Amino acid sequence: MATLTIRMNDEKRERLQKLAKARRISVNKLVDELATVALTEFDVETRFRARAAKGKVKEGLRMLEKLDKAFGAD
Repeated sequence: MATLTIRMNDEKRERLQKLAKARRISVNKLVDELATVALTEFDVETRFRARAAKGKVKEGLRMLEKLDKAFGAD
């Protein structure tokens, strides 16, 4: 496991602390969860673009539907 040091303004840090407290998790766990979401979105977009470049429209649309369901898009 690695250690990551990030710099951010005090207001943002305080807001993250409040969010973590509201979710009853540590700030470390919150940042880890947010990083997981960001990486998942990036991976899905990358796969989508690769399939779109190959002309696999149905597979791409299926992936978009999964994203909509996972992230509550209307």
